[in-house]
Amino acid sequence: EDSMLGRMRIHWILPTPSIFHMLLHPLVPDPDTQILRLAQLAGTLHLGRCGSEATACSLRAPQFLAAASTSIGFKSRSHMQPLGPSADHNSYPHSSPCTMDWQPDEQGLQQVLQLLKDSQSPNTATQRIVQDKLKQLNQFPDFNNYLIFVLTRLKSEDEPTRSLSGLILKNNVKAHYQSFPPPVADFIKQECLNNIGDASSLIRATIGILITTIASKGELQMWPELLPQLCNLLNSEDYNTCEGAFGALQKICEDSSELLDSDALNRPLNIMIPKFLQFFKHCSPKIRSHAIACVNQFIMDRAQALMDNIDTFIEHLFALAVDDDPEVRKNVCRALVMLLEVRIDRLIPHMHSIIQYMLQRTQDHDENVALEACEFWLTLAEQPICKEVLASHLVQLIPILVNGMKYSEIDIILLKGDVEEDEAVPDSEQDIKPRFHKSRTVTLPHEAERPDGSEDAEDDDDDDALSDWNLRKCSAAALDVLANVFREELLPHLLPLLKGLLFHPEWVVKESGILVLGAIAEGCMQGMVPYLPELIPHLIQCLSDKKALVRSIACWTLSRYAHWVVSQPPDMHLKPLMTELLKRILDGNKRVQEAACSAFATLEEEACTELVPYLSYILDTLVFAFGKYQHKNLLILYDAIGTLADSVGHHLNQPEYIQKLMPPLIQKWNELKDEDKDLFPLLECLSSVATALQSGFLPYCEPVYQRCVTLVQKTLAQAMMYTQHPEQYEAPDKDFMIVALDLLSGLAEGLGGHVEQLVARSNIMTLLFQCMQDSMPEVRQSSFALLGDLTKACFIHVKPCIGAEMQPYVQMVLNNLVEIINRPNTPKTLLENTGRLTSPSAIPAITIGRLGYVCPQEVAPMLQQFIRPWCTSLRNIRDNEEKDSAFRGICMMIGVNPGGVVQDFIFFCDAVASWVSPKDDLRDMFYKILHGFKDQVGEENWQQFSEQFPPLLKERLAAFYGGLSICYCAVLGTGAEMA
Repeated sequence: EDSMLGRMRIHWILPTPSIFHMLLHPLVPDPDTQILRLAQLAGTLHLGRCGSEATACSLRAPQFLAAASTSIGFKSRSHMQPLGPSADHNSYPHSSPCTMDWQPDEQGLQQVLQLLKDSQSPNTATQRIVQDKLKQLNQFPDFNNYLIFVLTRLKSEDEPTRSLSGLILKNNVKAHYQSFPPPVADFIKQECLNNIGDASSLIRATIGILITTIASKGELQMWPELLPQLCNLLNSEDYNTCEGAFGALQKICEDSSELLDSDALNRPLNIMIPKFLQFFKHCSPKIRSHAIACVNQFIMDRAQALMDNIDTFIEHLFALAVDDDPEVRKNVCRALVMLLEVRIDRLIPHMHSIIQYMLQRTQDHDENVALEACEFWLTLAEQPICKEVLASHLVQLIPILVNGMKYSEIDIILLKGDVEEDEAVPDSEQDIKPRFHKSRTVTLPHEAERPDGSEDAEDDDDDDALSDWNLRKCSAAALDVLANVFREELLPHLLPLLKGLLFHPEWVVKESGILVLGAIAEGCMQGMVPYLPELIPHLIQCLSDKKALVRSIACWTLSRYAHWVVSQPPDMHLKPLMTELLKRILDGNKRVQEAACSAFATLEEEACTELVPYLSYILDTLVFAFGKYQHKNLLILYDAIGTLADSVGHHLNQPEYIQKLMPPLIQKWNELKDEDKDLFPLLECLSSVATALQSGFLPYCEPVYQRCVTLVQKTLAQAMMYTQHPEQYEAPDKDFMIVALDLLSGLAEGLGGHVEQLVARSNIMTLLFQCMQDSMPEVRQSSFALLGDLTKACFIHVKPCIGAEMQPYVQMVLNNLVEIINRPNTPKTLLENTGRLTSPSAIPAITIGRLGYVCPQEVAPMLQQFIRPWCTSLRNIRDNEEKDSAFRGICMMIGVNPGGVVQDFIFFCDAVASWVSPKDDLRDMFYKILHGFKDQVGEENWQQFSEQFPPLLKERLAAFYGGLSICYCAVLGTGAEMA
């Protein structure tokens, strides 16, 4: 069930028919787990289709509909009557077929029961028949009467069948509750409340799910008796009734927490919170657990009713800290973690005791409890008091976290840890996560930067069969954030452990040590540097370990130290690491292939042109992988190739390299249909390749260009049809348009003036104008990026579309740019994902510089308002064409308004010093400005001004712009004297 999936943080894959039997028989005792499995089954059957969809379905199969209707007491579509012996559709509202005396037609009931049992069959053909029958039956509203009847009244039926009936009904409620006739809705609600105390825990839980689903459809306001009745039932002396009511309330609290604290319901929390607190001392652990879980739902929102009772709540939590029941302990830990975030003031007096308690619980024999407790360290690391309160406990905590980073036996089984070679096994579609296009104008963390190797840290990061989040991953994440808090202070507690782990004979222990080493890479880098000359060769050796999971984690950990590796002489570590990673890219194990590809992409980003001497060998490996990889890893291979192109740029434009790289890419390009989402990573890859190859991409550009234009045109047409007739057409996936626009940007950037003929023969400017007005921000963003690239590449085609010259608009544009560049936290969407621009304000800074270049008279008067953040942002980017054009503009503006830079001249000096190799004419512009200021203020003032700068940077500017003793400024204070 959806909300339960969220609560339990379990990643479930819809089952194939071949595993239905495994899911359902035998059912484990835990009702939540049973419901999860049954919900998978109900979800797989695609239930809950009625209304217009069912009508369309019935029109397509009238003969079957008649057969289905006859067999279960129906007559015909035009006489759609309730399931029952003598009901008349026209008199339905008056005949009260849904009151307590409603009884099903016996033959119809048996047919429904048989359908429910058939739905549990592992046979694919049977499943199809069941699905078709259910689609037909769902068009009859009182089919839902039968479903609730099976759930609540047929006590003699087996529990899985009854529960499955309830979950199918839940799906119908979720999809079409508003179209239920009032008597049907009333009957369902009445039956739920009357049977919330069913003897079966599975049925109670299913009814609770059904209740909260109805409540979430806006029914809390329309079902005024629900909350009072459930709260009253908590007082029942019958355990089943009390537990069932609490289970339902817990789900309502989870799904409708804001509404319960709103004026719309007269704030029922004011009564509910004190009521829940009374049950913290209940004799039943299940009831105690429900009570805590209910209150926990209101911590993060700081519900007033809870804040008014916060001290009582905390006191009760402490009393339950050593409860025998693991579910109670788990909820206590969860509460303390959330309170740490929102009411740390109430915990600080008890912090020492809480830390000691969490140290114990992080080692709890129940992994769910240990996981909740481990979250505490992640949350504490974000608090300002972390270092102060935790420093003395590190000696206990670090070994606990390290121990938690080992794979459990169940992990290894689920990860198929004993399978070393599986490259020939095709990927199932469920192995491949949905792919979403990432705009080339947005900087996102690289795919390799994940705490467990191969998958997304915020999604599923290990195997799809594992939960999204487990103790191993949480422990690793906690160690990572604590390393960033304590830095080198962590190492004395860690290094003695690491030595024993990394060289341990048991592979599971060694693997955990490699994970530890990767987890601390960011926070403890400086302290680790002395040990890296020994550790990096050992890790490279681990890339050849006989266990695939060791090879996989070694790839990830080495990627975390790629920056240090690249900073050393290439033959020392870079070459051997690159060589071994390329071998692992061709590993026989798919998990290792994936980890190696991601790690190599990170290495590419760090090494950049250092890889140029090895390009032939690299391309041979990557191209060979095309014929070796299954579907999932092929998508990651595209990323590695695209990142290589970004990193080495025009060095890739060699006939030898082009002949190796382009044929497999074009083959994949030709194989994929326009609606295939595998186009996303391929087009992203081609965008980078086209930009890097420049003129070398010319032989391939025309079909690529035309297909991109077609994708944009198709998507715009689909969007228009959907807007005009939403009932007839589906909304288009605009990612196809975004990725096409981005590839067109790559072509324009790479081909330069050569793109002019392609633009001339297409309607791209008309399409671009439509895209720039799209409702989706990502579409507009990619559109503006393409407009900028086309403006640079072939302004002749842009100019007729923009009309007047830039001059009249300078002031309007400039005011916005100045505002953006002066913001303290410019959104990261202003970054480029090529790694060339690292300052959030670099894009507006470059734009201001270019505006100043073409309209210096209009921009220069505002120089003083932006010069300091302008210099600060552009000093942090590498030498490139954007930086060059921006600095030319600033130099022209200084020529027009030298007074505008006086107060912040030191920042200009610093920005000039950031250049490694400016072009000769730009260097000459810098020379004239620097010497001009020196001459203007006089030798004595200049000497005083320059003496405060660090010697190395002073020498740097003196070397470039002879006769100057100026350089990087740590402080500002002499501008007035200069003036």
